Amino acid sequence: MRARYNGVAMKSNRSFPACLVRASVLLAVTSLSAGFAALAQAQTLGSAEGSENGFTLYGGHRAGGNFSDATTGQDVKVGSTRTFAIAVDIALEPQKQIQLFYSRQNTDLSSGAFLASTGSIPLRIEYFHIGGTAFFDNVGSGGYAVGGIGATVFTPMGPGLTSETKPSINVGFGYMLPLGRHLGARFEARGYATLIDSTGGLFCSSGCTVSIKGTALYQAEAMVGLTGRF
Repeated sequence: MRARYNGVAMKSNRSFPACLVRASVLLAVTSLSAGFAALAQAQTLGSAEGSENGFTLYGGHRAGGNFSDATTGQDVKVGSTRTFAIAVDIALEPQKQIQLFYSRQNTDLSSGAFLASTGSIPLRIEYFHIGGTAFFDNVGSGGYAVGGIGATVFTPMGPGLTSETKPSINVGFGYMLPLGRHLGARFEARGYATLIDSTGGLFCSSGCTVSIKGTALYQAEAMVGLTGRF
């Protein structure tokens, strides 16, 4: 990714090839399509035996991801900050659920390459995903895998900047500890990959001073959640 802020050029960390992200997105789309095919045949969505519905509120901390200055080579960092998320789980079949997931992070872009007067660029990152959970034993207790696919919305705060929406995926693992019949505590770790694939002009509106291009943004997150089970 390459950006120019007050004359400073930036590019993304390219340690992961773009083809890996594209392959991951394709695999996720294929898996999700198979899931929707099963969903279309399901007659007990929301009331499947051996599964349950849930609503979870999460708090977490997300490692931001890195960019680099194309001119000086200095790092341009997406700040690591606290996050908030909501998930709705719908019973699909034994041990499996459909999940609707939203996560939000208020962070910023910062770099020693920025002018002193520039400081940092505030940035809001939001994930809107649909996917699912698969428990290893019984739904509502023990370990599980989770994942989803959808969109990432980037909203920078500054003159001449505009929001952008890009395709993304998430994968993770978690553990649910039952707290009685209708509550549970979740401990979860997720990784996110957003396909940027821009040749320039990302975040740029009329008269902007930022021009970004690149491949992908990667983030990692640890979360704790409280789930209402029904």
